[in-house]
Amino acid sequence: MIKLTIDNKLVEVPEGTTILDAAKQIGVEIPTLCYMHLGDMGIEHKPGGCRICVVEVEGRRNLAPSCNSKCAEGMVVNTHNMRVLNARKTVMELMLSDHPFDCLVCAKSGNCDLQSIAIKLGVRELHYKGEQSTYKVDYSPSIIRDMDKCIMCRRCETMCNDIQTVGALSAVNRGFESVVAPAFEMDLEKSTCTYCGQCVAVCPTGALTEKDHTNQLIRDLADPKKTVVVQTAPAVRAALGEEFGMEPGTLVTGKMVSALRQLGFNSVFDTDFAADLTIMEEGTELLDRLKKHLEGDKDVKLPILTSCCPAWVNFFEHHFPDMKDIPSTARSPQQMFGPIAKNYLAKQMGINREDMIVVSIMPCLAKKYECQRDEFKVDGDPDVNYSISTRELANLIKQANMDFLGLPEDEFDNPMGESTGAGVIFGTTGGVIEAAARTAYEVYTGKTLKTVDFKALRGMEGIRSATVDFDGLPINIGIAHGLGNARKLLEDIRDGKSQYHAIEIMACPGGCIGGGGQPLHHGDSSILKKRAAALYREDEGKAIRKSHENPYIIKLYEEFLGKPCSELSHKLLHTHYFDKSTDIEIE
Repeated sequence: MIKLTIDNKLVEVPEGTTILDAAKQIGVEIPTLCYMHLGDMGIEHKPGGCRICVVEVEGRRNLAPSCNSKCAEGMVVNTHNMRVLNARKTVMELMLSDHPFDCLVCAKSGNCDLQSIAIKLGVRELHYKGEQSTYKVDYSPSIIRDMDKCIMCRRCETMCNDIQTVGALSAVNRGFESVVAPAFEMDLEKSTCTYCGQCVAVCPTGALTEKDHTNQLIRDLADPKKTVVVQTAPAVRAALGEEFGMEPGTLVTGKMVSALRQLGFNSVFDTDFAADLTIMEEGTELLDRLKKHLEGDKDVKLPILTSCCPAWVNFFEHHFPDMKDIPSTARSPQQMFGPIAKNYLAKQMGINREDMIVVSIMPCLAKKYECQRDEFKVDGDPDVNYSISTRELANLIKQANMDFLGLPEDEFDNPMGESTGAGVIFGTTGGVIEAAARTAYEVYTGKTLKTVDFKALRGMEGIRSATVDFDGLPINIGIAHGLGNARKLLEDIRDGKSQYHAIEIMACPGGCIGGGGQPLHHGDSSILKKRAAALYREDEGKAIRKSHENPYIIKLYEEFLGKPCSELSHKLLHTHYFDKSTDIEIE
């Protein structure tokens, strides 16, 4: 242990502790920009490049960046004297001298770390004027890159390379021309980016933001010729309340439905319904592969991989295209909802497919990209027209001047609003495979599950494994969340080391609850755990907790689809994958 003095307060910390962490221990707040601590992910990004966190260490000539300066025995630190404040203010003014002044129209205005620190430092004028960086704005289907607003904190680079192992972003060029970008400064859409949005979640400025579809939504809702229906993902209800000051993990399902109805949607449905549908298709595919495996078919592809996450699909298409025949061919719940709405529901409502606008509310930025994939269009008309994030929905509710906390509890519309507890837990890591196990067990064994909670499949470890007993048949299951962890499991499969029958993979830490479009959690794993707990609570409160018992799912198969994995089901609810390893374009 080391003893030192910070702002006249004696503090004792373990050897190796940074000044920043020691200051936090005694409640002294030091501003940071490039520093990023990601809790249970085991990543601490502390390059010390921005110099906003400098402090004075008595006996040293220069100010020290507190985020990567280690404490020493007897050290005396001043964190807010006039020398320090003057240095921070100078650094901030230099940053702002090469930064656009379009805060009024910036997507991050009011939620920008650079803006907040400038306000705290009392910056009211700039003493440094000179040339400003100018880069073209990069518009991809999900993410907008405005590098004029980049401050080279390189948080996004750490997330993309160290956590997600995607490798789409890195620092290029030198000096004044340096910027974080894909290789050769290619557009994001032409790179290996998966659109997981984790870079957006950690960007402290408006350099990385989601592509906003709320203006399009407002136009559609105002058009009397269009029938606009909405689906809401399970993870949204566990996080939306945070944008209105509610505690993380507060379920706002009823208020969310009420808000959507007041916004003017013709029908408000639940993606959980489509999650139940996904289990019917994906579970049937799992059991079919298992049957062939047990019969000795050496060509059967195991383990089967879940396919609900578009960022994960994009990841293996880019990095593991040789394994594209291993994942389930079942579409994601979002993309199952779309064709059922436009081919089944639209007929029941007496409207043409092209007159129905299907909107999804998702915790995920990759869903924006997924909507636009060509295989999910019919004669150019997308099955799901576009997706908006949890944050975008919150902003839209605020624009509509609603008192969200005072909204009444409302119910989803039917038939595509009825769901089971199995559909709800899709939003957290382990939930998809647990939902699949509930149905697959009963279909395979013909017996009723006594306990539907497969708690061995739950948790927040990056890679987990469990064995589920299908009445004498042990099913080995693997689970990974975060693409870096997914890579490890995929490499084991490629090397012939995997003993799993089924693997669930989600691109984002914690699963959809930690999606790139959710309220920012700043790497605080306790927030993710509270969101997950909320979904499990909703699951426990459901009257029906197995997908195959959803009465509207049963009716859908009887009236329209026939049976799981039927010819019509394959046409509407399944997909195929592509080798994108050679799609990278360099201009």
